[in-house]
Amino acid sequence: MRLETFALAALALVAPSCAKYFSAGWTPGQAVPTDAPASSLGAEAAPLPPPLQHQSPFSLSHFLSTGAVSQLFDRFGINITERLETARANSEIWDSRIPLVTDDNFNDLIVNEVLTDEEEKHRVWLLIITTSAQGSALSLFADAQFDEAYNTTLIENDLPHVRWGRIDYMSVTYLTSKWVVWNAPVLVAVSDRGKSLRFWRATQIRLRAEPLREYFKSGMWEHTPPWQTSFAPGGSREFVMEWQAIILTKFYNVVSVMPRWALYILSGVLGSFIMNLIHRGGKPDSAKTEPVPPANAQSTVTGLSTAVAPSATSATPAKGKGKRGKK
Repeated sequence: MRLETFALAALALVAPSCAKYFSAGWTPGQAVPTDAPASSLGAEAAPLPPPLQHQSPFSLSHFLSTGAVSQLFDRFGINITERLETARANSEIWDSRIPLVTDDNFNDLIVNEVLTDEEEKHRVWLLIITTSAQGSALSLFADAQFDEAYNTTLIENDLPHVRWGRIDYMSVTYLTSKWVVWNAPVLVAVSDRGKSLRFWRATQIRLRAEPLREYFKSGMWEHTPPWQTSFAPGGSREFVMEWQAIILTKFYNVVSVMPRWALYILSGVLGSFIMNLIHRGGKPDSAKTEPVPPANAQSTVTGLSTAVAPSATSATPAKGKGKRGKK
């Protein structure tokens, strides 16, 4: 009995303080409330943060950037997450409608393109080799004009025989090495299934959208002679360019995955080896040997004085006789 009385007394004390946290509700005839009730703390609630964009746990980027694989790359000094972000950012700065030509898909896109005889006769691929992914101002401008010319061509539909493509200079090694392209931006017109190549540097052509379109509409691009040396595609020494492109590609594939500290050590070792190889033939002055004394002096030193004495005595009278005769 005492416990029940005590519980009722405690409930009577707590109920008034808790009543302010409960609403009386809505009664018939009362207007429907439109505003949210004010917070009991007197401050507006903070907005919820936007939902996080999680990667799919089955994607390759998620597999490489998390877990043991990422830790393994970190041990070798390779920040795989940073490289994935860089690759993703590079893919967003270019028009996705223009195909990206690489060492792997060049043959499938251009050399082995499915064409009729009439289409093959007029097909030309207009490629731009660019370094805009690395922030080159000239390449950024060239890319913008190239994309604008491509977009206008789609609207006008006046260059049906021209296809457009882009080559990232820093990601493609075999093609640029075989074509002897060592800087960017460069425009390349590829025809005859990759056998005819024409090159224009930024200073040799107007990098504006409309002049570029007019240049190919009027057929003026055919007035530029293609590359026709013995090292060009189809030439007698094309195999030289093939081999040097393969060697440089394999070298780049190894160097590109090495951390910077390993590159510093390797460059230092190679530099020391080359310097020693260059200066290997020289000798310091202190190492120079004294001139060999004449045979007579060697005989005197070894004690053969009897062989030296006659020559010495015979030379002195001869000089004396000569002097007396002149007098």
